[in-house]
Amino acid sequence: MSDNHHSASTHITPYRTLAIVLVVLLALTFLTIEITSFDLKAWNVALALLVACFKGYLVLSYFMHLKYENLLIKILVGMVILLFALIIVITYIDYLFR
Repeated sequence: MSDNHHSASTHITPYRTLAIVLVVLLALTFLTIEITSFDLKAWNVALALLVACFKGYLVLSYFMHLKYENLLIKILVGMVILLFALIIVITYIDYLFR
């Protein structure tokens, strides 16, 4: 009889990689704090949000292991992020026209 069990492919992220990602996240946190010291008007918020998005990508990819998931899971997570962005945009539009 053949054994039709699917072998679960495991991945182990090296501690060195996780440590590098942690250092990058800390550096980006300090960069976000430093951005607020410059008077860039509305661009302060835009740059801080851009850095926050990149930090979120790093957390999703490495600490939540999304980097190793199949395409369907990545698409579903992307759809959730798009839905969240759409809700934020609708909220800002509502606030703008009050």
